[in-house]
Amino acid sequence: MAERRGAPGAARLRLVPLTLREANAFVARHHRHSRPTVGHKFSVGAAFGRRLIGVVIAGRPVARHRDDGRTLEVLRLCVIDGAPRNACSLLYGACSRAGRALGYERLVTYTLASETGASLKAAGFRVIGTVPRKSWSAPSRPRSDRHRLCERLCWERAS
Repeated sequence: MAERRGAPGAARLRLVPLTLREANAFVARHHRHSRPTVGHKFSVGAAFGRRLIGVVIAGRPVARHRDDGRTLEVLRLCVIDGAPRNACSLLYGACSRAGRALGYERLVTYTLASETGASLKAAGFRVIGTVPRKSWSAPSRPRSDRHRLCERLCWERAS
């Protein structure tokens, strides 16, 4: 487990293993706009002292053209309000290291275009493109949208 050193006896920010059920329960309670995921390759949590303050869920890329067997996607990253400022970067970094250890060559994720991406930049990601507002519905397979339709940024970190 990675730990951030602090004053003796002080609570420390550290990584903890999580099941998909535990990570999805956290996302359901705390994520401001996304729902829990259906599957994953692995999930990692960030704890401060004994309290779980954030999670990252990594899995196969949602976009078929990125699902090449060498690319991993951060499906969800969620931290509570008031979490230590480096909690997101800690989780992105842990996800990147775990993916690399499992043989993945690229890690991608998406953010709303309105988000700054400061934690992604701190973890070594770069913007590789934009995804326009688009519905999953098509005449050949009508669907109702369960998410907000807004422009997104695609970020990548190469191993």
